[in-house]
Amino acid sequence: MREVCSFADYFIIGTGESTRQVQAIVETVIATLKKEHILPLHEEGTAESGWVLVDYGEVILHIFAPFERDYYQLEKLWENAATRVRVP
Repeated sequence: MREVCSFADYFIIGTGESTRQVQAIVETVIATLKKEHILPLHEEGTAESGWVLVDYGEVILHIFAPFERDYYQLEKLWENAATRVRVP
């Protein structure tokens, strides 16, 4: 992201198949990083809305429900950014 935006170095974009799974992914990431004393600067959205964003400064985590990920198409919006890792 660094090459195309000024506010983050990396986006991590993931999908949960249900509201419960979106929430579980977000909670697991936050809890795991908290153990390493890494706290989010900001959180917004809810699993029920289909999109949760967790801002860690240089890294911004986006967890979507399938419909919202397809609708917002962040990968297409930021297609000029280099992809570091893609997991199918």
